[in-house]
Amino acid sequence: MKKFTSYIIIGVMVISASCKKDFLDRYPQDAISPELFFKTEEDLALYVNGLLDLPGTGEYLGDQNSDNAATTAAVEVKNIMIGSPSSQTITNGWDWKRLRDVNYFLDNYNKAAVTQDIKDHYAGLARYYRAGFYFDKIIRYSDVPWYGRSLNPGDPDLFKGRDPRAMVVDSMMADLVFATTHIRTSVPSGTPGLWAAKMLYARIALFEGTYRKYHPELNLTGTAARFLDSARVQAQDIINSGNFTIYNTGKPDQDYAALFTSQDLLLNKEVILANPYDMNKGRSGSINGNVFGDYEQSVSRDLVQTYLMKDGKRFTDIPGYDKLPFVAEFQNRDPRMRQTLAGPGFTRAGDARPYIQRLNKNFTGYHQLKGYTNSTDQVITNSVDFPVYRYAEALLTFAEAKAELNTLTQTDLDQSVNLLRTRAGIPVLDLATSNANPDPVQAAKYPDVTGAMKGVLLEIRRERRIEFAMEGYRYNDLMRWHAGKLLEKIPEGMYFPGLGKFDLTGDGVEDIILIDKSTDIPAEDKKEKNSLGITLVYYKAGSIGESVTVYLKNGTAGGTLVTETNLRKFTEPKYYYRPVPYTQVALNPALKQIFDWQ
Repeated sequence: MKKFTSYIIIGVMVISASCKKDFLDRYPQDAISPELFFKTEEDLALYVNGLLDLPGTGEYLGDQNSDNAATTAAVEVKNIMIGSPSSQTITNGWDWKRLRDVNYFLDNYNKAAVTQDIKDHYAGLARYYRAGFYFDKIIRYSDVPWYGRSLNPGDPDLFKGRDPRAMVVDSMMADLVFATTHIRTSVPSGTPGLWAAKMLYARIALFEGTYRKYHPELNLTGTAARFLDSARVQAQDIINSGNFTIYNTGKPDQDYAALFTSQDLLLNKEVILANPYDMNKGRSGSINGNVFGDYEQSVSRDLVQTYLMKDGKRFTDIPGYDKLPFVAEFQNRDPRMRQTLAGPGFTRAGDARPYIQRLNKNFTGYHQLKGYTNSTDQVITNSVDFPVYRYAEALLTFAEAKAELNTLTQTDLDQSVNLLRTRAGIPVLDLATSNANPDPVQAAKYPDVTGAMKGVLLEIRRERRIEFAMEGYRYNDLMRWHAGKLLEKIPEGMYFPGLGKFDLTGDGVEDIILIDKSTDIPAEDKKEKNSLGITLVYYKAGSIGESVTVYLKNGTAGGTLVTETNLRKFTEPKYYYRPVPYTQVALNPALKQIFDWQ
């Protein structure tokens, strides 16, 4: 049973409409009048609650644009790398309706006959939302027009050009300073309060600080430290508040997964802000049919190889690690791996025997567990809450910011990253050891990382990738780290040495058989059974383009499962940004393209 009574999702008023240009239209005349509406705290709350827009379970599909996953979906960055992108082919993202809604409130909230602290609370929430809106815009476009007020048709500012990124980000920071100074700590469940605002502040500051540090094309590297220190301060405030702890009951094989299968995260001390789902209250959020490996996405082997061993050693230090079969890959690994991916022996609810991974063309063979609820009860599967902000993010933000500032200490690691490693049941990260012996595989991924903190920064990046795997964080991390070239590598899957029979459940008994492409899969009553009397699953193996059911890197000679062969090219710095859609530039020629976009 859900323990929330005041969670607010109010389908309030249509507070904005499309204009003839889809760009900052006048407030519709049939909507509420500011003179009549903005009078009481209830009015302010009603409007601001109407702006609530929390990320939900769809975020578990959010790594399709990264090196964490293979996908058959038309993901934008993949299409860019394999196509001929331009402002005429990339047309989405230039939507300003939400900003109009936020600015309309900020233009009118002072009309309410309430005390200043009440006004400031709701204004703080609106400015929190505005900062979040512009965060998405600078990630996508860098320089964008800054609008601090709502506009009407004929306003000259409708036709101004792009404001510099530095000006826009400083305006966002001003919004976040106001928000974190005035938003209350006590708010309705499922809505952002002070600590959510501080988490967003820390997230944006870390993004901008690292982005400026690693992107010389912006000519802003000298200002990076200011934002990194802001990220540190906000994350440290969250830590010092004492309001949050890492969820740890001493069960390293279960505690991490509990964050993604809980029916009630509102009382979980690790969750700063949750999006509650409850099928019985008309809010369903199951994506079981999307995440488990039979739809458009599957986990990449590159992510699998990033997890450490359970004893803290690097998996990639094992001789022949890249040729280990599926069952061996999962042995003695960081327990978070089996709580993120379905490992050998995993049994689906309602099944009598362990699940045998399906191998499909264009898939990796690895099946995602994060976001999957292992139950046959629809009320349960549809009522799992989503953690919008986790305390783990504050801890990793704190550690990364301090490492980037060259001020990280072992004490800092012990009160941040090592809390996560302790929950996972793996050895803690040692500052001196990691800096003395940087991981060569990680170093090759991130050649921009240099200096005395190189080793520990690489490990913090590993930790962030593992802790937030398949939660939609990875693409933005790659962009801010100037690591877009990693997206050129086509995701691959499980390794098979060649044709033959293979165990996928970990019991030592073969479950599947790979046969030659020239051989027909026999009729059901002719298929071979294993020693348990279970019919083997048959696959015809070969190369992409052949009439087979499994694609292997070396065809019938074996190798990893391959998902595609289209050559990917990530052009730097161009592909870190998107063009303003051609139609918008035609309407407003002041919107000049940047970074060679046409």
